[in-house]
Amino acid sequence: MSGTKDRIPPHNEDAEKALLGGMMLDENAVAAVIPYVEPADFYSNANRLVCTAIISLYSRGVKADIVTVAEELKAAGSLDAAGGYAYVASLTSVVPTIANSEYYAKIVQDHSIRRALIRIAGQTGADAYDESRESREILEEAQQRFFDLTDTRQGFNYKSIREIIPKTIEILEKRRKNPRDYTGVPSGFDELDRMTSGFQPAELVIVGARPSVGKTALALSMAANITLGRNSAGQSMERQMPAAFFSLEMSDHSLMMRLLSAEAHISSNALRTSYYTASDGDRLIQAAGKLYEAPLYFVDMPNMKLLDLRAQARRLRSQEKVEIIFIDYISLINAGNAAIPRHEQVAEISRSLKSLARELNIPIVALSQISRDVEKRNASGAARPVLADLRESGSIEQDADLVLFLHRDKKADKSGENAQGAPPGGDADIPTDLIVAKQRNGPTGQIQILFRSRYAHYVAMERNA
Repeated sequence: MSGTKDRIPPHNEDAEKALLGGMMLDENAVAAVIPYVEPADFYSNANRLVCTAIISLYSRGVKADIVTVAEELKAAGSLDAAGGYAYVASLTSVVPTIANSEYYAKIVQDHSIRRALIRIAGQTGADAYDESRESREILEEAQQRFFDLTDTRQGFNYKSIREIIPKTIEILEKRRKNPRDYTGVPSGFDELDRMTSGFQPAELVIVGARPSVGKTALALSMAANITLGRNSAGQSMERQMPAAFFSLEMSDHSLMMRLLSAEAHISSNALRTSYYTASDGDRLIQAAGKLYEAPLYFVDMPNMKLLDLRAQARRLRSQEKVEIIFIDYISLINAGNAAIPRHEQVAEISRSLKSLARELNIPIVALSQISRDVEKRNASGAARPVLADLRESGSIEQDADLVLFLHRDKKADKSGENAQGAPPGGDADIPTDLIVAKQRNGPTGQIQILFRSRYAHYVAMERNA
């Protein structure tokens, strides 16, 4: 069996020529094929140069034809490399029909993808022989190349309002018949879910707070509600929903101890020191049994690279069908390029998480610290955080679809510190503001929830009838 090194890479010269000829004969064909091809997709260097000239003319509002394309190539000093005037002129004579330009574009794109796959496989093979590199790193880079190829090859097109209206009416009718249903993933905090209709698919949600206010506790409380199929008051919701929790700060065992503390109503300090009673032990076993059935997946990886995170998220979505991902927290993600300034790294991470949410079509909830400016504005700590307080990069504010802030004043924090050993229902329940500072498709405002400091857990604020 002969090797692949002597084989001609996949291409279709006739389709390339017919496509370029159609683009010169019909200006509308250029707009139709741009979603599918770019100059680099052409196998022939001459055809790449001609395509570059056509797109350059189109971007300036100039119609591409034999004369204008030849002049564009001449001005760029590449007319000879593109085959000269005679070759450009010949392209319009080989077009079977301009009506098939989009079809030709898909043929050119298909062969370009095949060549890209061959290049990726070759690069991966060469990397595999380099024993100075870890196999895990090589595998991750190969995965990223394949996913990047997929991301850049998702064709798009417009839809008429006649196509959109029936589906929209169907969605609205379904909501009308089930008005209590949330359109997204419910957090289990009913007041918040009424404001947001749940965390929506493809959206990036940011939860911001100063250190030790309870970002992780809130995310864990929400993850428990979602995967156990109940709200924070213990009432059953429609179903259990699979969720993933990426922890870059705490170990999976530490997170599990927090969940067990909250579910069993045993002080987290008692669990850490093992000073709990036999009856506490019985409740602990019952809580463990309940959590055992929850479709909750932990990814415990300190110093996680953005590449690792994306790969694991895709795997969890594909294999475990997770419907929401929590990330604790955004500033600990390694962008992979230490040479660029930190604010640019965070901007890259933010954009990537938003892109990942859209790709997987699930909400991604990322925790973020806020700057000390919120404390400087008011010495008592009563000042509310604002969007500008998100740390390290304004792109977090820009990319987020929903921004939530946790806030409580210093007096409340001190009462909680003094109440670590207090009985449940005492001073250990600290009222905390949950502020909806930004919601791209809904209202803003704030609600109050309770931080049960003894269990490092959040529950809904009870309302008097």
